[in-house]
Amino acid sequence: MSWQRNDFSDGFVIPPMPTAPPPAPADGWRAAGVALLNLSGLGLGYALVRRWWLMAACWVATALLLLVALPADPDGVPGGALVAYLVVLALAAVHGAVVGLRTRLMWPPAAWIAVVLGIVLLAVPAGGVALYGGARDEATEQMLLDRLERADKLVKAAGRQQFQNAESDYRRALTVYSGLRADHPGSRAAERVPARLRTYYATVASAYEEKNYCTAVAPLKYLRTVPRTMDEKELGTLAKWPDDRLATSLYECGAQSLSGGSADWATHYGELLRTFPKSEQSAKVSPSVGTAVDKAVKDVRGDDPCKAVERLQSLNSQIVGLPGEDAGQTQALDKNADRAEKNAESGTYDCGVDQYKEGSFAEAVTTMNDFVKNAGSQKNVARAKKIVIAAEVAQTVPAAGKRLPTTASGGSISVTVKNDSPDDITVLYTGPVTGSFTLKACGKCTSYSLASTITLGFEPCSDSGKNYPQRTIRLPAGTTYFVHKSKNGLGKSPASDTAKLSSGYIYTECAYTTKYGY
Repeated sequence: MSWQRNDFSDGFVIPPMPTAPPPAPADGWRAAGVALLNLSGLGLGYALVRRWWLMAACWVATALLLLVALPADPDGVPGGALVAYLVVLALAAVHGAVVGLRTRLMWPPAAWIAVVLGIVLLAVPAGGVALYGGARDEATEQMLLDRLERADKLVKAAGRQQFQNAESDYRRALTVYSGLRADHPGSRAAERVPARLRTYYATVASAYEEKNYCTAVAPLKYLRTVPRTMDEKELGTLAKWPDDRLATSLYECGAQSLSGGSADWATHYGELLRTFPKSEQSAKVSPSVGTAVDKAVKDVRGDDPCKAVERLQSLNSQIVGLPGEDAGQTQALDKNADRAEKNAESGTYDCGVDQYKEGSFAEAVTTMNDFVKNAGSQKNVARAKKIVIAAEVAQTVPAAGKRLPTTASGGSISVTVKNDSPDDITVLYTGPVTGSFTLKACGKCTSYSLASTITLGFEPCSDSGKNYPQRTIRLPAGTTYFVHKSKNGLGKSPASDTAKLSSGYIYTECAYTTKYGY
C-alpha cells in the first residue's frame, strides 16, 4: 500500500483513513445483551453486532431442530439432537458475549436495553418447550388411545371365535387394559378402561347369555382368574361378576349331561359343590340326582333293563364320588347312591331275563350268576338259578331256550341218568322242570370220538361189564332237554339229548363226553 502526499498551500498534510472503526471500550452489559439474545435460538445477538452469517447459522440450527422434533412424538426429541442444539446455543452465547464486549451495537442505543430484550426473548425457547411438551403429551394420549382401540378390536374379533381359540387374544387385550390403568392412570385411555372391561366380560361370557351353558363354563372360569392380573379395586363389581353365572352354568350343564346319559355330569356337579358349596345351584344337585335315579329305576321295567342297570351302577359310583360335605348334602347323596345300588342289584335279574328272552344265553348266564352272588335273600334268587341252568342248556340246544324256566320240581316219570365218561359229569336239564346234578366219573370209561357218536348203532352206557355211576330223578311229561358237561376234561364238548317223556314209561339217559378231532 502506498500513501499519496498532498501538499496544500498552507503546508498542512492530511493523515490516511483507518481500514476499520476502532474497537469500542469493553462493555459487560453489551456482552450480556448479545449473549442473551443469541440464547433465543434466533441469532438476534449476532444481528445487533452485524454478524449476518453467524445469525444465519443459528437459524439453520434451529430449523434443523424443528425438523427433527416435529411433529411431536411421545418419545420426545432424540437425545443426541437436543444435546447438539444446546451446545450450539451455548457456543453462540459465549461467542456473542466475546464479540459484543468490544463491538458497538447497531441498535438499541443503550446496552441495558439489549439485556432486557434478551431476557424477554428467552420466553421464545421457553414457550417452545412448553408448547412442545403439550404436543408431546397429546401425542402420548393418541398413542394410548390407539393402543386401547387395538385391544378393543382384538376383543371384538375374539368374540367371533371359540373360546379355546380366542383365549390368547383375550389375555393380550387384558394385558393392554391392565397396563393402561397401572402405567398411565391419568390418561384419557385409562379413564375409558372400566367401560371397556364391562364389554370385555360380556364378550367373553357371551355363551352364557345365549344359554349355551356347557360352552360357557370354560370362559367363565377364565374370567374368575382376571383378578390375578388386575387389582380387584380396578375391577369393582366385575371381580365377582362371573361367580353366579359359573355356578348356573355348571349346574345346567351337569343337568343336561345327567338327563342325556353322559358321564360328564359328575364332573360339573362335583366342581359346583366344591367351588360354590353354599350356592342356590348347589342345593339343586341332590334333587337332580334323585330324579335321575328314579328314571333309571323305572327303566329297569322297560324295554332295555340291562341298559338301565348299567345306568344305575354308573350313578351309584358317581354319586359316591361327589363332594357333598361342604354343601351339607352328604346324607341326601348317600341315600340316592344306596337306592341306585339296590335297584341295580335287583334289576340285574330283569336284565338276565331280558338277555335270555333275546337269545343271549351266555350273557344271561353271566348276569344271573352275578345276581345270585350279590342278591342275598331276594325273592328271585331261586328262579335265577334255574335260568342259569336253562341258559347253559340252551347254549348247546337253542330250542331249550324258547321259554323261561319255572321253579317247579319233581314229576311222575322216572328217569335214570348214567355216566359213561372218565370225568365227573354235570347233568343239566330243562323243560317242564329245570335242574342239575353231578355224577362221579366212570373208572373204566373213555370219551368218545365225535365220529363214533354219529355212527349207526352208537349206544353209550350199553356195556354190561361197566359199573356206570347213575342217578334217578322224577320229571313231568313233556320234552326235556339234557346237556352233559365234563367238569375237568379239556377239549371235550358237552353231549346233549332231547327226551320226550310220556306217562307210564321208565326212561334211561346216558351222559358221555366227546373229544374234538377224533
